[in-house]
Amino acid sequence: MTAFVLVPGHFTGGWIWREVGDRLREAGAEVYEATLTGSGDAGLETHIADVLRLVDAAADPELVLVGHEYGIHPVLGAADRRAGRTTRIVYLDAGLPKDGDRAVQLVPDQAARELLLDPARTPADGLLPAPGRGEWHRWGSVAGLSGEALDRLTALAAAQPVATLTEPLRLSGALAAVPTSGIFCTAGGTSIATVEAVVASGMPQFRFLADPRVGFFDLDTGHWPMLSCPDDLAGVLLRAAAGEGHRIAPPPATEVPTFSRPHVLDTPEHPLPDCPRERIGNLDLYFPESESPLPAILFVHGGPVPADLEPTPRDWPMYVGNGRYAASLGVVGATAEHRLHHLHDYPQAAEDLAAAVDALRAHPRVDGERIALWFFSGGGLLTTDWLAAPPSWLRCLAANYPILAPLPGWDAVDPHFRPVEAVAGAGRLPIVLTRAGLESEAIATTVAQFVTAAVEHKADLELIDVPNGHHGFEVVDHIDEVRDALAQASASVLRHLRA
Repeated sequence: MTAFVLVPGHFTGGWIWREVGDRLREAGAEVYEATLTGSGDAGLETHIADVLRLVDAAADPELVLVGHEYGIHPVLGAADRRAGRTTRIVYLDAGLPKDGDRAVQLVPDQAARELLLDPARTPADGLLPAPGRGEWHRWGSVAGLSGEALDRLTALAAAQPVATLTEPLRLSGALAAVPTSGIFCTAGGTSIATVEAVVASGMPQFRFLADPRVGFFDLDTGHWPMLSCPDDLAGVLLRAAAGEGHRIAPPPATEVPTFSRPHVLDTPEHPLPDCPRERIGNLDLYFPESESPLPAILFVHGGPVPADLEPTPRDWPMYVGNGRYAASLGVVGATAEHRLHHLHDYPQAAEDLAAAVDALRAHPRVDGERIALWFFSGGGLLTTDWLAAPPSWLRCLAANYPILAPLPGWDAVDPHFRPVEAVAGAGRLPIVLTRAGLESEAIATTVAQFVTAAVEHKADLELIDVPNGHHGFEVVDHIDEVRDALAQASASVLRHLRA
C-alpha cells in the first residue's frame, strides 16, 4: 500500500489537500496531510519537526513525501533525517533547494522578497501576511482556479512565519539515494521541455536531472493543482509513487555543452584574430591596434545563469568571440558580466551593467561618446532603461534573440523590466534586432509584441532575420545564414557608431 505525506506551501495548510487526499484514499493509499505551525516564532526547523511527527506517527514503514512550492523545504529536511523511510520525494511546482539555501531565494513576489531580506522591515509579529484575493498571481499562476476556488484559497490562507523563509535548509547528504519526481504546472512557464533544454545545454549542475531515478510529469494548469485539478493531480501522484514519469536522456558524454561551443565566426579555417584583453572589475575589453580612443560595443550576456557555473559568461567562447570580432572590425569589444542568477536578480544585474558602462566610457582608449550596447537572450529585459531614456552617447542598441517581456511564469521578475513598454521612449535611438526563425513560441511572442510597439511609436528599428536559426545561433547553428546575419548586424551597429 502506498502512503503519502502531503506538505503544503506558503500560506496554506492541510485543508488544501482535501480533495486530492480523498481521491488517493479511494485508490487505496494512506494519506497524511500536514498543517505546519503558523505562529510568529516558528522557523524552518519547526516545520521540519512538524513533518517528522507525521512520519514517525505513520504506521507505514515507507512513505512518499510530497512538497508543494515552499513545502519542499521541510520535506527535504524531514526526509534527510528519515531517509530510510522515504521511498520517493515529489517536487510539486517547487524549486530545487540545496544545503544552505533559504526559501526566500525562491519567493516569486518581488515586494515580499524585498521585505523578507530587510531585517529593518521584518513584521513585529514575525508573520508575513497572506495575499489578498487579487494578489495570488504574484505567488504563482492562477490559471485553472475557479472564482470559488480562489475565494476558498483567500478565505483559508494564513500568514507565513518569516523565519520559515529566512532560515537556511540543512542537509546531510543522506538523500542522495532517494528517488525523486518533479511535477510541473505548465501555466507557470516551466515544463518537461524546459528541463530537457537545460539538461541538453550541458550545464554540469543540472546533470542529476537526467538520473534514471528521476521522473517528470506535466500538468496543464496553474500553481495550485490541488484546487484546479485534484483528480489529475491524484493520478499523477499515484504514478509518481509507482516510479513512472518521463525520463530525460543525458547529453552524450562526447557532446560539448552549448556554452562551451565555439563562436560561428571563430573556425579553424578562419580563426578570429588574437587581440589584447584587459579585465577591469566585471568588464573585459578587447582592443584593436590604435593609439586614438575608439568607439566600443558592449556585449551583455543573457540568463539567468547559475552563480556556481564555471566558466562564467565572460569566458564562454561566444562572448570572447564577440569581443575579438568587434576588435577585428576596428572598434573596442567589451563584455559585461552581471549577477543575473535568478529571475528576481534583474535589478542587481541592471546595476552591474550600469557600473560596467561607466567603467567602459571612462577608459582612456575608449571614445565615451560613441557606445553601442548589444544584448542577448534573457539579457534583453535589461534593455529597459536604455530604451526608456537613451543617453546621447548611446549610438545604437542591438539584440540577438532577446526576451523582451517577462515570459509566462516569470512573476518573480521586477515589473519594471518591460522593454515592450520602454520602447515608447526610444525616440531616434537606432535599434538592430536579429531574430531566430526557430525561436520558442513564448520568446517569439515577446519579440512580436516589441516590434508592434516599436512601429507604433515610430522607433528606428532594423530587423534582421535568421529563418533557420535557433536561440543561441552563434554557437548552435554553424551555417552561412547565421554568418551573413551577424555580418549585417555588425555593419549596421558600426555605421551608427561612426556616424
